[in-house]
Amino acid sequence: MIAAHADWSIDPRKRWVTVARRGADGWRAEAPVPVGDPATMVGGLLAEGRPVALGLDLPLGVPRAFAAGRAEPGFVDFLRGLAARPAFFAVAPTLAEVSRDRPFYPARGLKGMTRAAHAEALGLGDAGGLSRWCDRATAERPAGAPVFWTLGANQSGKAAIAAWRDWLSPGLAAGAPYALWPFAGALHGLLAPGRAVLAEVYPAEALRHCGIALRGSKRVRADRVAACEALLAAMAVRRVLPAATLRAAIQDGFGADAAGEDRFDSVIGLLGLVGVLDGLRPDFVPEDEAIRRWEGWVLGQTALPRW
Repeated sequence: MIAAHADWSIDPRKRWVTVARRGADGWRAEAPVPVGDPATMVGGLLAEGRPVALGLDLPLGVPRAFAAGRAEPGFVDFLRGLAARPAFFAVAPTLAEVSRDRPFYPARGLKGMTRAAHAEALGLGDAGGLSRWCDRATAERPAGAPVFWTLGANQSGKAAIAAWRDWLSPGLAAGAPYALWPFAGALHGLLAPGRAVLAEVYPAEALRHCGIALRGSKRVRADRVAACEALLAAMAVRRVLPAATLRAAIQDGFGADAAGEDRFDSVIGLLGLVGVLDGLRPDFVPEDEAIRRWEGWVLGQTALPRW
């Protein structure tokens, strides 16, 4: 089969994908390359005639409080329907313009803005209503950003907009052969030639699953270089053989440009995906209807949120 992981951004220059192909003796992984047009990228992988599993570093799901009362049976149908609702993706500049039909906020930083006020404007109660269960802090990692929040280095809303609006929503509406985990079922049961199984993968979560303790910051090339041996060891455990170009990129810290951290994350996410595909991590999803229908989950995550 083919496994790939794409690190996502609103900036196409910072979208990188690492691809590995599994053979009898394990996986062979290539160096990260730009995603380009995502539909074309996925189509090229599907054309090889193998099952495709694609990890994505972006939200796939919405909070249960936001989903409450919606007519659609679940997130996939909701996402498909957004192809006809482009105004949904317009980021609200003020709280007065925030609504269930325009939930992304804020368009720019303003003094005094808070997530609690954002949640109140959406009718979600307190700030916790903005987050899915898988966004919340666990004993193993800090909290991720809420889906609809678009401000700051830790936000994920802009990546969601870029992927949902420009690729996933129109693709699903047009009948693209995508199955979204966990909404469509268990990971291994979805894998089939001619279908791409898309799953949310957090590189920060996968880093811990790989046993890699990154000292410093992934944004610093020297710190990525320092993680080289641990990264190569994690690949060996997962029987992932790096191509010469990938090994060189790892040893070089993935380059000195601003996209170095994105190339690094695309490799870490791939290892997290491979770990679940090969049974080193369970295909775990909590027995919770809201998660399985609307919120989604992070592939490989077993720790439940702290409250």
